[in-house]
Amino acid sequence: MGRAVAGETDLQSAIREGFPRAVLDEVLRASGLGLRELASALDLSPRSLQRRRHSGRLAPLESDRLYRLARIFALAQETLGDRERAVHWLRTPIRALGGIAPLAALDTEPGARQVENVLGRIAYGGIS
Repeated sequence: MGRAVAGETDLQSAIREGFPRAVLDEVLRASGLGLRELASALDLSPRSLQRRRHSGRLAPLESDRLYRLARIFALAQETLGDRERAVHWLRTPIRALGGIAPLAALDTEPGARQVENVLGRIAYGGIS
């Protein structure tokens, strides 16, 4: 099998094991999101997220959500051109998502797919 399959397996293993604190801290740093925003996107209270940071590891479900958020953030940054635009767009309610902010939609996989679809329409000149 190819390297992509091995990489996916490694990623799946890391998610199942739970990401270490360093991954969480890197997403916070790279995205420019605040702890409260990140906690909300992970469907956690800010206090629970703080506890995870202190314990040193996220739970598997939280790791899966963090990966989803990081993937969407990277796509938004690529589509919109830079971090500031991506963060602004993620925080701003948009009509294409029923008037909610894309960041608020990332707490579920169907919501994340809707956000990806909107970003795809933006990238390819559709109206969003």
